[in-house]
This record gives sequence, C-alpha cells and structure tokens, in this order.
Amino acid sequence: MKTSELRQKDAAALAEEVKSLQKAHFNLRMQKGVQQLNNTAQLRSTRRSIARAKTILAEKQAKE
Repeated sequence: MKTSELRQKDAAALAEEVKSLQKAHFNLRMQKGVQQLNNTAQLRSTRRSIARAKTILAEKQAKE
C-alpha cells in the first residue's frame, strides 16, 4: 500500500492495517519454513510495509 493511501486513514484503521500486515508476514514466514514460498522478496516487502504503516501511525498519534 502506498504512503499516500496510508496517510488518508485514521489511527484505528492504521492499527488494523498493521495487524493484517503482521499476520500476512507471519504466514509468509511459515511458508518459507516449509519451503512453500516461491517469491522470498515478499518477506521484505511486507516487513517494509509494516514499518511504513507503524511510522505513519506514530506520526498521527504524536499529533493528537
């Protein structure tokens, strides 16, 4: 998800987005563990998406 799309969401929606991204990252890690993951670049992209969403969430909480 793009940064501009994340900035349009409120804090509660961002928290849900972080939670869903973490769940997706966990599932990818499990797939990697049992050698079912073909595209290992997905791990990096989800990890960075989590960081991006957490950063924007922290910015929004600091403003409040």
